[in-house]
Amino acid sequence: MAFALTLTDLNDFITPSQACIKPVEQIISKTEEKQPGSASNEIRIDHNGSYYEVNGATLIGGSTTPGKKLEQAQISLNDCLACSGCITSAESVLITLQSHNEVLSFLSSNATADVASRKVPVISIAPQSLASLAASVSSPSSAPITPQQMLHRLRAFCKEVLGFDHVFDTTFARHVALREHVREFIERQEEYRLKDQAVKNEGGTALPMLASACPGWICYAEKAHPEMLPFIARTQSPQQVMGTLVKHWMGEKWGKQPNEIYHVSVMPCYDKKLEASRADFYNEAYSTRDVDCVITTGEMQLLAQEKGWDLSSPVPEEDTLHPSLTTSSKLVSDVSLPELMVHSGSSSGGYLQSIIEHIQSTSSTPLSLSVKQIRNADYEEFVLRREAEPAAEGKIVFKGAKCYGFRNLQNVVRKVGKETGVRVAMGAAGKLKGQAAVLKRGRRGQEISEKGYDYIEVMACPGGCVNGGGQVKPPTNFGAVEDAEGYSRKWEESGVSLEDNSGPLAAKWGNKEWTKRVENVYWHDLPTPPASPTSENHHMTNSGEKEDAGYDSEIRNEIVMMADRLLIDVTDELYRSGSQRNLFRTNYRAVESEVVGLAVKW
Repeated sequence: MAFALTLTDLNDFITPSQACIKPVEQIISKTEEKQPGSASNEIRIDHNGSYYEVNGATLIGGSTTPGKKLEQAQISLNDCLACSGCITSAESVLITLQSHNEVLSFLSSNATADVASRKVPVISIAPQSLASLAASVSSPSSAPITPQQMLHRLRAFCKEVLGFDHVFDTTFARHVALREHVREFIERQEEYRLKDQAVKNEGGTALPMLASACPGWICYAEKAHPEMLPFIARTQSPQQVMGTLVKHWMGEKWGKQPNEIYHVSVMPCYDKKLEASRADFYNEAYSTRDVDCVITTGEMQLLAQEKGWDLSSPVPEEDTLHPSLTTSSKLVSDVSLPELMVHSGSSSGGYLQSIIEHIQSTSSTPLSLSVKQIRNADYEEFVLRREAEPAAEGKIVFKGAKCYGFRNLQNVVRKVGKETGVRVAMGAAGKLKGQAAVLKRGRRGQEISEKGYDYIEVMACPGGCVNGGGQVKPPTNFGAVEDAEGYSRKWEESGVSLEDNSGPLAAKWGNKEWTKRVENVYWHDLPTPPASPTSENHHMTNSGEKEDAGYDSEIRNEIVMMADRLLIDVTDELYRSGSQRNLFRTNYRAVESEVVGLAVKW
């Protein structure tokens, strides 16, 4: 039986399996005679719904000694990860240790703790979250709020009200991830050329390389398509790179051990909570995680509302760019890392574009880039060809794709399986011998081989990270009635409860017009350059427009070079300290389901 992905009216979020919703079987039976050798204890429920372990001589509410009251079972985040019943957790009601209440609880206890046991609270904020919050407070009648302004306002709120010592954005961590991503792609290309075809798909060296920054995609691949794991990049996401920087590199400069720092990240996606809780990001030596707690953009907004902080109100010097410090800085502060670094490509990180720009900048011959929309704007192909005569078609040097949303993702998984000779949804047993050639007909009818993908930027959410499930929701009356994939949704008929329209949280998930607004804010007034400046001294914005070269471009290029020098210093220091075994890389493992749907008794 083929493995099928179940899609509901909640777009790309997969419903739990039968094991998660198996009902409790209640049987009303007559008085039973006690069988020889049977257990003497029973579980009983009193009129308040409390559970007691009792024996034959114990009576609930009677004069005899009551039985032992049992504690209610708690499902932790690790339990959620160990269960193979569901794939993503966009509406994760089981996650109790990753919430804004947990953050408030820690900050409260940490403020009153003695000096010796007090931890350094640090918070890092994703640029997509900054864009979402800025869009939510921007007024059509006034100038839009920029990510830079929102970062300053959140920094003031987190320091003055919540009590954080340091507030960062994650764009330098993304810069590190992009550089590492390109390096891994080069490694895979070289190994792919050198190794025999029989072992090309082993050991994490397979092509095409698939992006690894989306935890929803990683969780889905581990549980539903383990045959795709060798293709997924081992590079850590910006969130986890930031965790490494905060707990190890910055901690050493502060004179603190990793367990003496409490690191919170603000992310546009609920699945980032799952990512932070993976065993790979847990430090056994210090019993701490690289990211202690993840809250979503919406939870950050809720924090500000609960504390009475108005994010629409400006703060002093919010339009002033902080100078980026040099690598010789002895003390890491909020302004020692480059802030709000720009990249070219997509608003989900620009992973595909960083590889394209690297190939263009290192090619000995001019290359031309063509973009083709396959199904919709969330599924596009990017092809680099050697420039040739107008009458001839240049040789394909690189072929990549941008794939957002589970509907498109499934098509890409099948395409990758066909191109690489891997039987989809069959795990390791599904691998075929040799390479399955992708054939098409030439002009004269002869069969010619078509080049497969070299790289795919994969994101689980339609529209990418700016449309993550944890972002601030649009008002219910905002924009069109279609969702991000062009499907009409009758949310109330589908069981989605909407709050009163007058409330600030009244919203529905997946609005194209709202996503476009957040996207525009994301690209607005960013102070630093793309990850890889092009030879023409300009870069492509997400809308395809070129920015003019000039003084600003020179400043941006200088900051990028400074960031690269800082990355070299960071890497050297971390390797010398011996704190990292495999710097900025991680691993994946298939999760075998122990649930057989046909065996579930209802």
